[in-house]
Amino acid sequence: MYFIERLIQLIKEKQSVVSMGLDPRIGNEGEIPQYLINDYEDPNKIILEFNKELIEYTHELIPIVKPQIAFYEKFDALNALKETIKFAHKNDLLVLLDSKRNDIGSTSNAYAYSTFNIYGADACTLNAYLGYDSLKPYFDNYKEKGIFILVKTSNPSSNDFQNLFSVRVDEVDEKETKIRLESVILERNYIQMAKLVLKWSERLKTFSNYNNIGVVVGATFPNELKVVRKLLEKNFILIPGYGHQGAQAKDIKGGFHPNGLGGLVNASRSIIYAYNNNPSYSADKFALAAREEIYQMNQAINRQIYH
Repeated sequence: MYFIERLIQLIKEKQSVVSMGLDPRIGNEGEIPQYLINDYEDPNKIILEFNKELIEYTHELIPIVKPQIAFYEKFDALNALKETIKFAHKNDLLVLLDSKRNDIGSTSNAYAYSTFNIYGADACTLNAYLGYDSLKPYFDNYKEKGIFILVKTSNPSSNDFQNLFSVRVDEVDEKETKIRLESVILERNYIQMAKLVLKWSERLKTFSNYNNIGVVVGATFPNELKVVRKLLEKNFILIPGYGHQGAQAKDIKGGFHPNGLGGLVNASRSIIYAYNNNPSYSADKFALAAREEIYQMNQAINRQIYH
C-alpha cells in the first residue's frame, strides 16, 4: 500500500490529522522524567521506554508519529529509534522520519536506503535545494514511500532565504542574448520550490486525489500556508509549529481542503512533555498527559478544518 493511501485511511478511521513528534530530551527538568533515567540508565533503554509508553497511550488518537533523528543521534540511541519505529508499526501507526536529508545522487541513494531499509520508516522529510537529481533515488526506488519537501519552514529566520524574491524567465528562446522585461517574473523562493514540487508530482499515482509527495509549511506562517495550499492541490502539507512554537488551531485552517484532508499538524514538545504544563498530571503520568493534549488538539483542529 502506498504511504498516502494508508495515511488517508488512518486519518478517516481515527478522525485525526495530528502527528506526534517523538523528540526525546534527557537532562533537563520537564523533559523525559527522572524516574525513567534512574531506572534504565542507558539512553537507548530510557528513550525506548519513554516512546513506547507514549505510543501505547496515544496510538488510537493519531495516524502517525514523527521522530526527529537528531535527538537519537545526540544520545547515541539509534537502536531506540529502530525499535520505536517497529513498535509504532505494531500499534497501527505510520512513521515519518524527520531527517531532512539530501545530497548528490549517490549519497542521496544511501540516505534513502538507510531511511527505508535500515530504520524502516514510511516517509521522510527532504531538503530539495540540490534539485531533482538529489531526489531521483527516492522517486525511482521507493515509489510507495512518502516524502515531505521543505517549502516554508516554521522557524522565524526562514524568511532570510525562503521569502526572498528570485527571477523566473518565461517563454524565452535559449538562443536569445537579451531577455524581454515582460518575460521576467519575480517570485518568492518558497513559491518557486512549491512549483517544482507541482512539476515533480505530475505523473505520480494518486489516491483520493493526493500523491506521495508532500511539503513542509510552518503553521507559524498562515498566509504562506494558504498560498501553498492553492498551488498544490494534490499534495499533503506537513504543518509544524503548533503548540510550543506558538501556532494555534486557527492558524492551520488554510492548509486543508473543505473535506478535512490535505494536511498533518505536528506537535512535539507540547504533547510529549505535556505533563510539565498540566498540574493534573505527575511525571509518572506523562503518557496520560500526552493523551489528554492530543485529545484537546483533535477537538480544536477538527472544529477548524471540517467546513
